[in-house]
Amino acid sequence: MKVVHSIEELRDQLRGQLRVSFVPTMGNLHEGHLALMKTARQHGDPVVASIFVNRLQFGPNEDFDRYPRTLPADIEKLERDRNVYVLFAPDEREMYPEPQNFRVQPPDDLGGILEGEFRPGFFAGVSTVVLKLLSCVQPRVAVFGKKDYQQLMVVRAMCRQFQLPIEIVPQETIRADDGLALSSRNGYLGADQRAEAPQLYATLRRVQADLRGGNHDVAALERGAIATLDGRGWKVDYISVRRQRDLLPPAREEVEAGEPLVALAAAKLGTTRLIDNLEL
Repeated sequence: MKVVHSIEELRDQLRGQLRVSFVPTMGNLHEGHLALMKTARQHGDPVVASIFVNRLQFGPNEDFDRYPRTLPADIEKLERDRNVYVLFAPDEREMYPEPQNFRVQPPDDLGGILEGEFRPGFFAGVSTVVLKLLSCVQPRVAVFGKKDYQQLMVVRAMCRQFQLPIEIVPQETIRADDGLALSSRNGYLGADQRAEAPQLYATLRRVQADLRGGNHDVAALERGAIATLDGRGWKVDYISVRRQRDLLPPAREEVEAGEPLVALAAAKLGTTRLIDNLEL
């Protein structure tokens, strides 16, 4: 595996490659990331991964400064896994040699809801860095995890509207044996919090079971799920049932007609904010 730190080196390595498959990450890699790399290899060759902690997508009171930066360990994992041909690991000066005054602003009805409501500017930061990385790598395929469901939809819509010749491939969420979605932020959890954390997914599973059991009152399902987690000491930002196709709230007639839905959740356990989702 080649490790490069500049855009010029990256382009030298990829010159003449027409089937590049790309996985952007912020590092602190776990089995969920490695699954993305494996999927990428099934859809193209060579596989390029990137590691870059993107300041633009962090709010002023978020964890940019303490976000885990574990490049040597990440390189070891990728070399052991043998799916990645080039790792692009730029620093901030390489990615943003001048102030990034041009930004990609997602529409409010997709980027301003759910995560976008509770993390203002997040999806503008994500969209801007993803567009920049895609410009650097110029892949044919890019793989994004479904754990970040709304992010996947934002990136898909951006690529479609900008007519980028890139196929966006989704990867199913990888979970621990107890159901907790793998996340770089799980490392922030203390032992007691780690034992409690699977309740987020368990709550979404109960919403799914109730819906399949014939309860089509989405608002009541959402209120019940929030009350369940509140009662266990969580601080819930949202638990919301939305249409899979556009993340807008479904009408009751749509629910009853079998509209494909997804439940999305974000909640804090102590100071650690976890997100998850489940297609219903």
